[in-house]
Amino acid sequence: MKRRLRPVFWIESVLALVTAFLMVLTVAWPDWVESVFPFDPDQHNGSFEWGLVVSLFVVTMAFAVLAKHEWYRTPPKPT
Repeated sequence: MKRRLRPVFWIESVLALVTAFLMVLTVAWPDWVESVFPFDPDQHNGSFEWGLVVSLFVVTMAFAVLAKHEWYRTPPKPT
């Protein structure tokens, strides 16, 4: 069955994917923050990066749950 999903579903899904990508990037390459932005908030001790990973995980889960609720909120189109 097909569903006619509202744009909010796609926005939440894309934001979940982007934040998940940034979370994995931070775990794999913790110094990307210092490479992209011209500041070093934790002087290379890693605390900022782990805080960022935890924060991105929470935000990713929130967007995923919102997208899931939107998916189930939309009834299937009759065929």
